[in-house]
Amino acid sequence: MSTTTKRLTAVATTMPFQTFWTWLQGHVNCVVRAGTPESVLFDHEDFHWTIFAEDETTFLVQVARGKELVGELVVFPSEIAYVQTEPGEQEGEFVFECVIETETAREVAYHFVMAHAYEAAEHPRGASGGGDKWTH
Repeated sequence: MSTTTKRLTAVATTMPFQTFWTWLQGHVNCVVRAGTPESVLFDHEDFHWTIFAEDETTFLVQVARGKELVGELVVFPSEIAYVQTEPGEQEGEFVFECVIETETAREVAYHFVMAHAYEAAEHPRGASGGGDKWTH
């Protein structure tokens, strides 16, 4: 089966935002890019990602070079209804879209492109006692 056929037959799946966020915090080294409809932060070999909750209503995604902040994405988790995931356009990339729903509209507020898919069977963050960060 060709890559194009695989993409066409792939079915998007959904998950709760908190499940995704917890998993994402353990996979900061796997972020390819993250953004909103207006802006995108791209990974680079000289950059590192930091993903954390500033408080219960404001989550932050930061990309930095050394100690210099390159860009920041502010995420408001209370607005997100769910996260939808599916294979990306490039082979080996997976798109996670944070969706906001209202009575009249459905829109992607934030997106994360990762180097691999979500796997529910992975060890939960911190299972080995130290807030593991996976590298793939």
